[in-house]
Amino acid sequence: MDLNTIYTELIIQHSQNSHNKRQLPIADFKERGHNPSCGDDITLEIKLRDNIIEDASYTGVGCAISQASTSIMIDLIKGKSKEEALDMVETFLAMIKKDITDEEELEKLEDAIAMKNISNMPARVKCAVLAWHTLKEIIK
Repeated sequence: MDLNTIYTELIIQHSQNSHNKRQLPIADFKERGHNPSCGDDITLEIKLRDNIIEDASYTGVGCAISQASTSIMIDLIKGKSKEEALDMVETFLAMIKKDITDEEELEKLEDAIAMKNISNMPARVKCAVLAWHTLKEIIK
């Protein structure tokens, strides 16, 4: 099985059966991300404990790319400090812009690397980065 197939399956899995798509009972931060050009609309919720992202979730609607990217991002940031999460956001956005192509540097993104080739589809870039920009707003 090639990497493109694995990545495609990962995106489908996260977009259709996301364990992260739910409301948090108690959230410290809540931020809406909306892409009016395509209709993607999410609300990201974060629960912090001592500067560590203890839990995160999202609600909303959107295409498979936006939903999968959001879910994958949440899996990645749980248990990380706000600073580590912000570093991941910056790395992800740089990957999408093709500013970072070094595989070793991208390894910290784990499953989010599945979105790497989205940069080849300009109409889908905003879908992939919506949650990441929303998280950046929460952290700042």
